[in-house]
Amino acid sequence: MPIGKVRFYDAEKGFGFLQKEDGGDVYVRANVLPPGVTSLKAGQKVEFGVIEGRRGEQALSVRLIDVPPSLSKASRRKPDQMAVMVEDLIKLLDGIGNDYRRGRHPDSRHAQKIASVLRAVADELEL
Repeated sequence: MPIGKVRFYDAEKGFGFLQKEDGGDVYVRANVLPPGVTSLKAGQKVEFGVIEGRRGEQALSVRLIDVPPSLSKASRRKPDQMAVMVEDLIKLLDGIGNDYRRGRHPDSRHAQKIASVLRAVADELEL
């Protein structure tokens, strides 16, 4: 089976092109990707079968050789930084909880700030 790299892949349209090591492009469709794989990233190394189609070579099946590192995971905050963020968030939420126990809502400016902090922490957790 030939080995190559992903030259281009559009997950929304469900197709792209692989570049063989010895040169030449191979058309690839979403239905030949391994189970659970919905997209390919440019530069990702793959192994694939080839069949001659009406418009040239097409990938028959694709096997991922290496998965490129996630850029979002590489830019994650360090655990000690996250610990400080979470501890501060707990203190903030504890104050709001006390206000609710006293039967009052936080004022709108304070509530907006708290919501933005919650979203920022949630974004960090999702990376």
